[in-house]
Amino acid sequence: MANNEAKFPDIATLDLAIRDARAVLEQQQQLRQFSLTQLNILFVVNTALLTILAISRLIFTWSWFSLIELSGFLLSFSLLIYALLPRQTLITPNLDDRETLERYLALPPDQYRLQMLTNLIEVYNANKQRLDDITQALLLASYALWTVVVIVLLHILSSLLAGVFKEF
Repeated sequence: MANNEAKFPDIATLDLAIRDARAVLEQQQQLRQFSLTQLNILFVVNTALLTILAISRLIFTWSWFSLIELSGFLLSFSLLIYALLPRQTLITPNLDDRETLERYLALPPDQYRLQMLTNLIEVYNANKQRLDDITQALLLASYALWTVVVIVLLHILSSLLAGVFKEF
């Protein structure tokens, strides 16, 4: 019995660790939802900006501005689509795998809790990588969109200045 106590932490400690790990996973899920909200906002802004350029016909006149704007939109939309691509969220234990469930249920309570804690840590790490990919794509899409906004403003300004100087 002394070996068993030295090998496994106290049951109360394991229960606290599992509760804390689940709380962290819940926060991770909330961050994923926040990222999806950001993704939707960036899609709307991207589409609105492209619509404004199409209505103003600035994008249809050939210039270096138009070429850079189109490239920026392509990059931004590509990054947003990459962020939107489905990434399977890891869940453990797999309730479809009957053998795993039977193996888990055969464990003594302290070993079961320790296995659950290990699984929760693995789930967190796997889902963190997926979430980091989404967050990085959103960050790059935001930078690309911001660059497009600056180019669009320069394009509009140059068009206005060209019109003013044309009159003189």
